[in-house]
Amino acid sequence: MKSIALGQYYPAASVVHRIDPRAKVILATLYIVCTFLCKNILSFAALVVSAVILILLTRIPLRTVFQSIKPLIVILLFTVIINIFWTTGDTLLLEWRFIRIYLEGIMQAVFMIVRILTLIVGTSMFLTYTTTPIALTDALEQLLGPLKKIRVPVHEFAMMMTIALRFIPTLVDETEKIMSAQKSRGTDFSSGSLIKRAKALIPILVPLFVSAFRRAEELATAMECRCYHGGEGRTRMRILKYRPSDFVAIGVMILLGAGLIVLNRLGIGYTM
Repeated sequence: MKSIALGQYYPAASVVHRIDPRAKVILATLYIVCTFLCKNILSFAALVVSAVILILLTRIPLRTVFQSIKPLIVILLFTVIINIFWTTGDTLLLEWRFIRIYLEGIMQAVFMIVRILTLIVGTSMFLTYTTTPIALTDALEQLLGPLKKIRVPVHEFAMMMTIALRFIPTLVDETEKIMSAQKSRGTDFSSGSLIKRAKALIPILVPLFVSAFRRAEELATAMECRCYHGGEGRTRMRILKYRPSDFVAIGVMILLGAGLIVLNRLGIGYTM
């Protein structure tokens, strides 16, 4: 579990790291839209190429990227099974008793895997890997600033999201320590039936929740000691300013979306 890299900031001197955090939130949103615009082989291939280019621009090692994907293996396998065995079509590849596998189901499974992977990679590259929690908080608060007029607690909302991202690695490390302590007492997490393994997790969940509540209380006490009373009247040490390169990056992302739409209209290969 120590290899889980979700929510961790990776310091590097890259082009993406220098982009304004507000622009990176916009870029992540546009990239999510782009993943759902893909409909055929050409558009998905272009999406994969864009994800590879993004990884190269951020200068983040591939090993670190793979670590963020490892927790999704179960979800990916479940998605593959659902799409292969429950998707029907015109081209029947295999039929055995009640099991029927169609070419459309296999293509659908491949497209869904590519969509999920590029979605995770794209959002991670723009947000958690290249943006510090403090910068992400400031970006979310300023982007959602107009909602303050209708009395939406924007600052508190941004703070909660950032704290949640910040404590993911901490909770993972805490879980590893609890599991090591339970193993030293003879607990077995790897053998037995599924129900037995699920019951073995109970001694982990209880102390983990207790530790999480204790950390939350300590954090609240620390914030009160520093006279934190919400976002009203607060100033910032770092003032965010857009640069021409930020608008160029947003323009490139918009062009990517437009290019995907054009590739979809070509109708080459299997189309969802």
